[in-house]
Amino acid sequence: MVEGKINEIHGWAAKKRGLEVEPWSYKPRPLGPHDIEIQITHSGICGSDLHTLKEEWGPTHFPAIVGHEIVGKVITKGEKVSEFSEGDLVGVGAQVFGCLKSTCHACSHNLDPHCPHAVFTYNSKYDDGAQAQGGYAEAVRVDASYAFRIPGNIDALHAPPLMCAGVTVFAPMLRKGVKKGDRVGVIGIGGLGHLAIQFAHGLGAEVTAYSHSPDKKEQCMKLGATHFVNTGNKEEVEKSRHKLDYLFITSNSKSNQYSEFISWMDFEGQIVLLAIPEGHMQFSPAEFIFSEVAITGSLIGGVNVLKNTLEFASKHDIRPIIEKYPIDQVNEALQHMEAGKARYRIVLTH
Repeated sequence: MVEGKINEIHGWAAKKRGLEVEPWSYKPRPLGPHDIEIQITHSGICGSDLHTLKEEWGPTHFPAIVGHEIVGKVITKGEKVSEFSEGDLVGVGAQVFGCLKSTCHACSHNLDPHCPHAVFTYNSKYDDGAQAQGGYAEAVRVDASYAFRIPGNIDALHAPPLMCAGVTVFAPMLRKGVKKGDRVGVIGIGGLGHLAIQFAHGLGAEVTAYSHSPDKKEQCMKLGATHFVNTGNKEEVEKSRHKLDYLFITSNSKSNQYSEFISWMDFEGQIVLLAIPEGHMQFSPAEFIFSEVAITGSLIGGVNVLKNTLEFASKHDIRPIIEKYPIDQVNEALQHMEAGKARYRIVLTH
């Protein structure tokens, strides 16, 4: 058995519900033969972190170290790990374990986030009962299959948001087969949306950005959008009717907006939810019959999708727009994110 180098991991944990974390340490799980130990250099703040800290998606197991956009260097590896060497720069996303067996229905369909044995990066437990802890810390131990080599032309500062936000928007584009010439809409130009524009543009799609903030138009066009619709302008919105093949919803839209979204779609268009709106969506079943539009959702991407995400981002120069905070200012960063002031992702430096 290989011994780890950091056997008491210091991090910033929430002890109770709320957007406040404090120094805390824990003893990590033993380093298994297929595991690697990563010294974290950068970690992103994701909206999921805030939802978990506030227990908006269900109970949180405190103390909890959140953070699932992790980048760092390999410092120890199990005896059966051959794909990484000490010193390699790697990233970890929102999942740290899945069985990846060919007999697993989810894993065999590149849907390993739905594996019955899946362990997510935080607020999740391994089969042995140990709790997974995330990236607001000095180190993390994970199964090597869920660590990903960062391409050489992507620096460590910009890599973390690709590990969750990037794969979250790219995964459904891959699954749906978005291709050159497709008409893609992105609503919500924030942490997810600004990356969705870039990935759709990289696939050759004609991209329309939808936002209630007209001052974001210039930036959207620079990111690769062909059109911009100010959702507060009724005339611009009216002109959007029946213009899209795909619509990716990256913000928490109101429950009564979905009829309008359906009206933007061409026949057999697909609306993909990447954010979880509060309450229940409101629309008439007849709208689906007469429009032949489908509404679906997407969680995150599995191992193969995440590898494709990093390769595609490297090839097409896709990078997040970030703000940087030192890890000891994590509470200020969380409040900045909560206030909706982040443009567009926050990366903590360790």
